Amino acid sequence: MRKIFLTLTLVLQFCCFAQNKEVLYNFTSIPQSSLVNPGADVSYKFYFGFPVLSGISANLGSSGFTVYDLFADNGIDFNDKVRNVINKSSRNDKVVTNQQLELFSGGFRIGGKESRSYVSFGLYQEFDFFMYVPKDPALLALNGNRDYIGKYFNLGDLILKAEVLSVFHIGYHKKVNDKFVYGGRAKIYSSGANATSTKNSGYIYTGQDASSPNIYNQIISSNLELKTSGIASFTKDEYEGNIAKDIANNTFFNGSLGLGLDLGLTYYFKENLQFTASIIDLGFIRQTKDIETLTYKGTYQYQGANPDFTNQNDPENVFDEFDAAIPRDTLYNKYTTWRPTKLYSSIQYSFGESRSNEDCDCLKRTKTRYKNAVGLQLFAMNAPKVPLTAVTVFYQRSIFEKLDIKATYTLDTFSNKNIGLGLSGTLGKVNVYALINNVLEYKDASKANSIAFQFGINFVFQDNDD
Repeated sequence: MRKIFLTLTLVLQFCCFAQNKEVLYNFTSIPQSSLVNPGADVSYKFYFGFPVLSGISANLGSSGFTVYDLFADNGIDFNDKVRNVINKSSRNDKVVTNQQLELFSGGFRIGGKESRSYVSFGLYQEFDFFMYVPKDPALLALNGNRDYIGKYFNLGDLILKAEVLSVFHIGYHKKVNDKFVYGGRAKIYSSGANATSTKNSGYIYTGQDASSPNIYNQIISSNLELKTSGIASFTKDEYEGNIAKDIANNTFFNGSLGLGLDLGLTYYFKENLQFTASIIDLGFIRQTKDIETLTYKGTYQYQGANPDFTNQNDPENVFDEFDAAIPRDTLYNKYTTWRPTKLYSSIQYSFGESRSNEDCDCLKRTKTRYKNAVGLQLFAMNAPKVPLTAVTVFYQRSIFEKLDIKATYTLDTFSNKNIGLGLSGTLGKVNVYALINNVLEYKDASKANSIAFQFGINFVFQDNDD
């Protein structure tokens, strides 16, 4: 029962898309835009986020099916729905989930009033999940092998990664001149729970002797491996704790540690023509806490009238032979996982000069403001088979001096009609922002292949004469 509960705990994280934050990227009126480009052209005297509410985001994407396909109230049996989903999916379809909760954040200028250097810091919790649809194993589990004589079921379809972690970061950002801005951020990762199974191979094959049609030859060649950290103790019979509380404790105070780096820049070809680029989460975690690796490695071959384990005469011997041929081994070796590294870049053209409320800028410290901007953004993230990529076109407008909107259209693995909207407004010292993607799908979100939102509240302080 405990193992079932643990599995459900991980699966429920789904309900909380790839990690592309296309609406947030280069939306510089939001301080959190520096999280996706530490070299973003942002400026402030100092800011701090409202604790726990400064950055809440959730992203869910599936390229092969939707929630509606599985849970629609349409009179179709659930098992048939699962079978339909598996039949129409391919082994390259994927489910990708990311959730973040910013616990605290802040930043401040260093070096005096005329300085253009800033330090930022923060702590956030993150959950990542990545899985390819296990096409062949799912077909075998649902339908059996009776109608698949002569087919090799590929066990390499079993690929998944899941992790709950906290990230403490500190960054430095400098505007060298009116043309060039650069920044970097160092990260300390603390992994509370990790499950990784990405190097599987093998097959299950059932053949039939042409001369003896009732005689079958079944071969199971298995090279399966599941590495876990921070999870094994929860599956033990003697465990009597609270799984959610213990994972939270491990995530923030007793997790496996790692290091990471973010880098970014902004360059102006002209005052109204801008290029940006960044690399996010270039890092690793050394998994050392509560580690356990399960392996099923070996080859089992069976010949007879029954190609499965339903021999009523002597099933115990069949299972004993299988266990001997493909034993379950448990190892306790430390291992290293790499973070899903993201690459961003953009080109932006701004137009429509906007006059500030302050008509005179005698010191020439304020650059020209523009009401409108259009541009193109590119995104890529490493994945076990091939990188995930996306292309975004966007339009951004300053409605008032402290109210900005951004609209995006994104082509990616999950959708070809992904329209996103973002709003950022500052009243006094309080900045509030809300970002969503795939807005056309919100009339029935269960039919969407990807959904994402982000919300936050910050307190931003500028110099009195700014």
